[in-house]
Amino acid sequence: MLNERDEHFHLLMEKLVRAMTGTDRIDKYAVLRAVAEFCKEFHISRAVSEFYQSITFEKQNKGETIIGYDDGNSGDVILCERIHTRSMAIIKGTFAMSKDAPPISEEDESKLRLIIRMLLSFISRYRLEGVIEKFTFYDDTGYRNVRSFLRYLEQLNEEHSLGGHTAIYYNLRHYTLINRDIGRSAGDIAMRNYFDMIENVIGNKGIICRVGGDNFVAAFEDQLLDDILPILKGVPVVYDNVTGKRIMLSGSTGVFRMPPGYTFDTPGDIMDRILSSSQAAKLGGKDSVVFFDEQMEIGKEKRMQIQQLFPLALANEEFKVFYQPKIDIETGELAGAEALCRWFKDGKIIPPMEFIPILEQNSDICLLDFYMLDHVCKDIRRWLGEGRKVVRISVNLSRKHMMDVDLLEHIIEVIDRNNVPHEYIEIELTETTTDVEFRDLKRVVSSLQQKGIYTSVDDFGMGYSSLNLIRDIPWNVLKVDRSFLPMDAEGSESTRSVMFRYVVAMAKDLGLECVAEGVETSSQVKVLRDNNCVFAQGFLFDKPLPLDEFEQRMDKHFYKIDT
Repeated sequence: MLNERDEHFHLLMEKLVRAMTGTDRIDKYAVLRAVAEFCKEFHISRAVSEFYQSITFEKQNKGETIIGYDDGNSGDVILCERIHTRSMAIIKGTFAMSKDAPPISEEDESKLRLIIRMLLSFISRYRLEGVIEKFTFYDDTGYRNVRSFLRYLEQLNEEHSLGGHTAIYYNLRHYTLINRDIGRSAGDIAMRNYFDMIENVIGNKGIICRVGGDNFVAAFEDQLLDDILPILKGVPVVYDNVTGKRIMLSGSTGVFRMPPGYTFDTPGDIMDRILSSSQAAKLGGKDSVVFFDEQMEIGKEKRMQIQQLFPLALANEEFKVFYQPKIDIETGELAGAEALCRWFKDGKIIPPMEFIPILEQNSDICLLDFYMLDHVCKDIRRWLGEGRKVVRISVNLSRKHMMDVDLLEHIIEVIDRNNVPHEYIEIELTETTTDVEFRDLKRVVSSLQQKGIYTSVDDFGMGYSSLNLIRDIPWNVLKVDRSFLPMDAEGSESTRSVMFRYVVAMAKDLGLECVAEGVETSSQVKVLRDNNCVFAQGFLFDKPLPLDEFEQRMDKHFYKIDT
């Protein structure tokens, strides 16, 4: 038979165990209340637990201390337990007793030691759950991650309360360039401060999370959108918390407003909508915020259709090479050509803008690029065998190829397999935006040059061109985008005219061959002559031509040029 005190002890123990082993969510305060009852039962004046992430932190006294009970009476430590967990953490527990308390028996000491070990085990488990929560729902920089976002959406969906909420996906605009300007650490501060601006507006009426890099998602009550949109469209953000220096930040943002009664099968349905509208905002130029509509759903279906059709189209050689001539405007001589892709499907041409951007979303574009290079090389080999006066042909390679560490070997293999002299091939690459891509681009261009293959930087000036692009990379050719080419009505001192003049002069001083793209009028040819830009490409001379028509131009070899 248990005596009354033992029965009370067992009742307290049962209460403590229940508080520590809740299946839904552990109630820390219920545990503390149970500990307090034990302390009163055994005349403990103070109960303290300590947690340190490592022995080093313990020595430096850098840890978390929780006072589980304190009756205000000072006392001496009568019991102390310390455990060293497998995760290298240190957990300590101490009981103190006031001097006027009755002496503790061996049996009571044994019971207290059992309690303190249970508590240390509970603390270890509790902290482990916190670590699991952190690693599962937060990234390594402290942002909530996409799992947090999906969990939040699923909770709303289960409660049938998605209607009246808005979801967004935003990507910081030009963030790589900002990092170059102010430094990566300052860029991280700006990104966090921008995030905090939006989070402060959302408060407890939604959630904002980081997907990765400079990409973020959020969901919140509809009425907050009017306050969040101005931030997304652009605000000054502090990047130096000491000096208060600021920089403008904005996001390419996709928005999906959930109608009343909206539910989903999977949270991926929402992710698809905000991601596709965000990509539309990123590609749309001035429209930095794009709201999802049903046309985007149609666009998604079209994208999937293109991706499904592509492998068979490639195998059936439905893609044809068209050639757009490059002209020496001083002599009228055909100086080269750019190979451009056209897709013939069921007797119709699918415009490049309808399939190239889709293929660029994965590695399919790389397969198409090498298909084009192979067919160009086959044409050149045949032309040489027929004794034609062959010109250098430029072939575009997507930026996606920068991930291929063996790109040079793959290019050389195609050219040499077709027995084409290297000087007849020019590889066109577009400007790059990231430090990693820049290094890869420099490596690839330098290696191609060593193999005697020409290289050109395509569409220079179309994006956010850096002078490092032509200072640090040994190009042969600089192709000036049509956006730099002055219009007929513009005078010689217009902004565009001045920029064109200096870009061409800089290219020539650096020993680069300069080609103006998009030449459409005789007045523009005069501008080229006035600025010593010898080579031109554009509809004034020829549109992209099918193979047989280009061969006729190649045989004729000269164009009539107005002087």
